[in-house]
Amino acid sequence: MTTVIALVIFLPLLMVAFAHLLWALGTSWPIQSEQLLAQTVIGRPGVTRMPNRLLILAVALLLFAAAIVAIGLADKMDGGLARTVLGAALAVAFLARGFAGYTGAWRARFPTEPFASLDRKNYSPLSLWIGAGFLILVLMRLL
Repeated sequence: MTTVIALVIFLPLLMVAFAHLLWALGTSWPIQSEQLLAQTVIGRPGVTRMPNRLLILAVALLLFAAAIVAIGLADKMDGGLARTVLGAALAVAFLARGFAGYTGAWRARFPTEPFASLDRKNYSPLSLWIGAGFLILVLMRLL
């Protein structure tokens, strides 16, 4: 069961990491222009460009690392307390991001469409799903 949960977390994280890697390489996939991509994935008022490519690459690497941690959490016998604590930290981070997407302060800070709608329908629920998955994996390691 833990392997299935880990895969359910791993696959979306891997896909999002891959998208960030493509953006770090300078593509605007799957959007036609960099400006629309920025408005779709960043959502700040007045944004017209994607952030620095090295920053995007760092996000891609962190997402990939989180995906690897998810797989590692499925093995109760390996990684010990450090892996469990890291999994708990990732659970908190993803749950916080997911819940933040439904607050008024977040909406005021990131009101640009299409980000605002996509965040409410896709990004925040995905973050909650991933955070819940990490939490379940951590609890399963502890029980």
